[in-house]
This record gives sequence, C-alpha cells and structure tokens, in this order.
Amino acid sequence: MRKNSLLKKTAWIVLSAVLFGTVAGTVMTGVQIASSGMFSQFFAIVSSDSDKAVLEEKTPSPEPFSGGKIPETFPKAGVMQAPVSEVSMIVEETMPSVVAVASTAVYQMPDYGYGWFFGGGSQSYEVPSSGSGIIIGKNDTELLIVTNNHVVQDTVSLKITFVDDTAVDAAVKGTDADTDLAVISIPLEQIPQETRDKITAAKLGDSDALKVGQGVIAIGNALGYGQSVTVGYVSALNREVQTSDGNTRVLLQTDAAINPGNSGGALLNMKGEVIGINAAKYSSTEVEGIGYAIPVSGVQDILDELMNRKTRSDVSEEKRGYLGIQGTTVDEDAATTFDMPKGVYVYKILEDGAAAGSELREKDIITKLDGMTVKSMQDLQKFLKGYEAGETIELLVQRQEEGKYKELQIQVTLAGLPGSVGDGSENSLDSGTEADNDGSNGNANGSGDNAPRGDRKRTPGRQEQTDPWEFPGAGGGFPWGRMW
Repeated sequence: MRKNSLLKKTAWIVLSAVLFGTVAGTVMTGVQIASSGMFSQFFAIVSSDSDKAVLEEKTPSPEPFSGGKIPETFPKAGVMQAPVSEVSMIVEETMPSVVAVASTAVYQMPDYGYGWFFGGGSQSYEVPSSGSGIIIGKNDTELLIVTNNHVVQDTVSLKITFVDDTAVDAAVKGTDADTDLAVISIPLEQIPQETRDKITAAKLGDSDALKVGQGVIAIGNALGYGQSVTVGYVSALNREVQTSDGNTRVLLQTDAAINPGNSGGALLNMKGEVIGINAAKYSSTEVEGIGYAIPVSGVQDILDELMNRKTRSDVSEEKRGYLGIQGTTVDEDAATTFDMPKGVYVYKILEDGAAAGSELREKDIITKLDGMTVKSMQDLQKFLKGYEAGETIELLVQRQEEGKYKELQIQVTLAGLPGSVGDGSENSLDSGTEADNDGSNGNANGSGDNAPRGDRKRTPGRQEQTDPWEFPGAGGGFPWGRMW
C-alpha cells in the first residue's frame, strides 16, 4: 500500500511540474511575441487585405528576435511622418497675400538749446517703424494693399516686402483715420514678374457670421522680424474700444497674440478667409491675451472708396495748388476745453486765395479733405502737397450756427501762388503765419511750414493779425496765446 501511495504522490508531483512548465512557457512565449512585433504580423494574417495594407503602412513590423535571448538594444520603431495640421495648410495658402510694411516717419521736437532762447525752433527726427498689410486687389496699373492708418501716418517713405523677400517702394493711396484704415499702392511695373507670380490677393470672409469660440489665425510682421503666425479664438464680438485719440471703434476681440508690427495684418477664419484686420493690443501688466481686429464686413464700403482714390505724390511748388487760409489745430485738449470739433480752425481767409471765392468761412473747422480725415494743420498741409493748381477739392467743415455745429460740404478750386516762389516780390501772396514748432498753426498751402524758424523763408508782405485767436466761446482765445 505504501508503495502505491508513494507512486501516486510522485506522479502528481511530476504532472504538476509539467503543467506549471507548460503554462510558464506559454506566457513567456506570448510576452516575447508581443514585444518582438510578431503579434502585428499574426494580426495582419488573420485580417482582411485592406486592413493589412493600412496596418503595414502605418506600423511597419520589425524583425522578431532571433533565438531565445532578449537583445540589449530593442528594435527601432518605424519612421512615421507628422500629420499636416489644418493651420499649416491655411498659412501656406494665405501667406503670399500678406506683406511686411517698413516706414519712416519724421517727428519734430522743440529745440531747447540756443535756438529756443533766440527765436525758438525745432529738430526733426526720422523714426523707423514696421507693420503689416494685406493684398486686396489690383487695378490696371497698381497693386493695392490695405493696412492700418496708424502704420502709415506721418510717413515720408514706405517699403513693402513680399513673401519672397522682394522689397519695393510704395505710396499711400488713401486713408481713413476714423476707422484706422489705409490703402497702399505699388505700380505693377515696379514689381518683378517672378514676385507677381508668387503673390495673390486675399479672400475676404464674412465677419458678421463669426461666433464666439471659433478658431482664428493671425499673420503679421511681429516686431519687424518678418511674418509670423499665432492662433487663438474669437473672444468677443462688437467690442467697443476707446482709442488714445478719443475715438470709439467697434472691434473683434481675440486671444491670438497681436504684437507690435502685427498691425495691418490678417486675422483669418479656419477657411483661410480674412475676417479681420489686426489693429491693436490691450497693453497692461495685468492683462494677457486681449487683441483687437477691425471686422472686414463693416468697412467694405470704406475700402472700396479708398481703393478707387487717385494715388497722389508731392507736386512741385510751382505747380502746387494753394487753399489760401490761415488756421490752427484743434486737438483733443482744445476740443474738450472749448467744446469744439477736432480739426483745423480757419481764423483767416486770404483775400487773394482760392478759399476767398468759395463758401468756406472764417471760424469754420475743417475735418476732412476729399474723404481724408484732417486732424491737424500738419495733416492739411501734407494732403494739399499732392494737388495741383486748378484741381477742385471737397472739404467737410463744421460751422457754428445758433450755438451748434452744423456739418457742411464745400468745394474749393485750388489756386496757384502769385509770382514765383522765393522771387522776393513784394506782391507775393500773403501765405499766412509761420507754423509753430509742431506744425499746428500756419497757412494751408502745402508749402511745408514745419521747418525750424531759422530755416524757413519768410514771404515778403506778411502782416500780423491784431487777434487771430478769436474762437467761439473762448473769451480771449486759446490759453497758450498767439504764435507767429
């Protein structure tokens, strides 16, 4: 009996060992197969042909381990290409329609040195700046680009750089300061054919159809380093924003980064359509991710009007047209203090000037010239430099009647300057008072009275006015007195 019992125990032990070895071997074999990639081959065998093709394309199977020894270095995974994102495809398609804008503006500062004690004067400084623009079309002779007005304001030179790094000179075709828009033009003949083949006009979308939370892409010349891309979402619609010049604009709000240099660039929807023109960024150490863009649907009429204007460059003095007024700037402070519209206050109309034969009156305030916003005497002078004698301009003026200002449109045919400029004739037209140091007071003849006094040529026959500063409701005039 004992012998039979011992044999049974021995048989059970052997059977248990065999069973344990079989299970352990099966598990180890399964682990080895899974780690070596044989599992994918086995799956490919039992799967359909189409599934096999997809699997082999996406996950190439490495060779299984040879032998039972696990190698020190595991097989390298198959190389997989990164998926092309929707954003990169949109950017690649849209980038040829976005340009970099480089400008140079001239600013004048009072000279508090020797000249300040002996007659005053000012120093001029050239300040470079950068921005962005969007190609929106062309006509028979020009390529047309939209940007922000503040990008081209007070500039003396403009240069546009295209997607292939070709840079050409440009000119301002029209501006609208109220909406902060400007259109730049470039003669097609100045653009190399190779560049013209690479650029394209942007597609304008419907900003009225936007919804909060939709994705957007901002492209622009950030910090002047060249085109860059940021992404974000529409944070808010119809956001009223108070600008530094006192105007209120209705803009799109986005959390896509809008940095200096992005102004005038494109804000795109996920179809690659321009739905906004990047305009501003809320700057504060306490605020992150608040940028603004001008919605394109609300300014389409303005863009069409700016695109159809005549491109003007400075006319030589002998051909230049003159308005024949003396005026001064009504800035934000003066407008608030005296309850007046901002613009150019006409305090004298010269007897022999062009304005004398028009409906323009003294004490009128000029706010626009041919649709271009006039904020200062310097603006008016700059605009008039592009007109020849005999051309007719349209002025939008504010006239006080019964204690209220009424808006009027007045046409004036510009006249030439009697006698030769600088010929010393005593019969030359009284061209007005000299401008003060910032160009805010002077004559509206486009003659550039913004030069330092020591550098200006005084026109013979000039007569000082007894009191040219009689402003409505001002009592004795502006608090800073008379400037000659």
